[in-house]
Order: sequence, then structure tokens, then C-alpha cells
Amino acid sequence: MRILFVGDVVGRSGRTVVAERLPGLVRDWKLDFVVVNGENAAGGFGITEAVYNGFIEAGADAVTLGNHAWDQKEALVFIERAPRLIRPVNYPTGTPGRGAALCEARSGARVLVVNAMGRIFMDPLDDPFAAIDRELAACPLRQGADAIVFDFHAETTSEKQAMGHFCDGRASMVVGTHTHAPTADLRILPHGTAFMTDAGMTGDYDSVIGMTKDEPLHRFTRRITSGRFEPASGPATLCGIAVETDPATGLATRAGAVRLGGCLEQAVPAFWT
Repeated sequence: MRILFVGDVVGRSGRTVVAERLPGLVRDWKLDFVVVNGENAAGGFGITEAVYNGFIEAGADAVTLGNHAWDQKEALVFIERAPRLIRPVNYPTGTPGRGAALCEARSGARVLVVNAMGRIFMDPLDDPFAAIDRELAACPLRQGADAIVFDFHAETTSEKQAMGHFCDGRASMVVGTHTHAPTADLRILPHGTAFMTDAGMTGDYDSVIGMTKDEPLHRFTRRITSGRFEPASGPATLCGIAVETDPATGLATRAGAVRLGGCLEQAVPAFWT
């Protein structure tokens, strides 16, 4: 199975590169399944129903969230009628929406998509390790799902790397999101799970983590807030991870970085081109 994970989409610039690039990638790379992290997609903070629908129309099969899940208040309502919109599974019981969804790939295969949020320097949600353990036990790889994609939205490299090893052999891929900078540690772990500490953002990198530079610089140098953070609007880089899985095991056989457009060094998975 060919799976593409697209890192945090930031603002209009990020949405534009997804709309322009993703349909062609689905066609040219013969993708079976696409996951997009959309928690910064609406003005840099949260997601709206129109933005979610735009991702689905462009070729996304599931959209994950994170700590900005509810910044657009309409998300609290429309998430109930958006079965492929997935918020962190470790929110307290009673939170709207779902933290995991079993979706159908273009090939007809079953793909479990799970989203969780870390707790170090983040909101103190429920234990993500216990929550993920329950999800993987309830829908195990090869039995309940043909592939499992896990988006771990967390701040620290240590927590994300620990989660990768915790899930190794039980998920097809564990992808870190949230810090908006792609890391260089993409690999397949010893028991077959593809892992990357952070997929990076899909947005304008001539910025401070996707925001125009003036306000972050002002806050760092003056320690005073002078205005709102605004998403940078220059050409965006689509960042993500390409993974191919073994149909017999559901584990990763190949993994490659994806960086398309914008100002970063370009990267495509050689095994698909």
C-alpha cells in the first residue's frame, strides 16, 4: 500500500499548495491513502468545514488535528458530521468527535488513522501512551486493519521518539507533527514501523513556524505583544512522508521524505519516481 502523510498545513499558502499538488500526486504516485494534518489550516489556527471539505476534494482520505483543534469554534459542531476528521484520542471522555477512524483506501484496504497529543509542554490531556495502547489493541494490525497511520502531535523529540518505539511493530507509521520543522531522522524502526520525529509543515518557510516574521521577532526581542500572529503568505513547501507497506504484514518496507515547492531543498521518494 502506498501512503502519503502531509505535515501541518498552515494558512492559505499551505492550503494552496495542497490543492495544486495533491491531486497530481495521488494520480502520478498511484497513492492508496493520504492523511493531512489540518489543525493550522484556517488562518493558522484550527480548521473550518469548508477547509476540511477542500482537503477531501483534493485527495485526502483523512484529516488529523492537534492542540488547535477547537480554535475555530464551528469545529466543535461539524466534526460530528465529518467522519474522516480526527482529533487527539486522549481528549477527555465526552469531547466531540473521534480520536481514531477506520477508513477505506482506494484499493479497498482498511486503514486505521489515530491522532494523539503529547503532554510535555502541551495541554495536560490523558496519557497518550495508554490511549494509543487501547486503540492498537482494539484494532490490531493485520487483524482489524491492513495499515495503521498514527499522527503524534507533540512538542518534544523525546516524547515523540519514545512513542515511535512504543508502537514499533504495531503500526505502519508513526509521524510526529506540531513543531513545523522537518527532522532528518526518517527511518524504519527495527520491528517495521516507519518513523519521523516531525514531518514539518506545509506552509511558507520564509517565516517563523509559518507566521509572518515581524510579530514573533517583536515578542522575542521586546517581550511585548504588538499584534496577532498572521500566517505567512509566500510560496509554500508541501512537506510529508511517503511510506510503502507490505500487504502481508501491514508494516513499512520503504519510506521517503517529501518536500515540494517553496524555498526548502526538494525531495521526492525515489522508489515512486
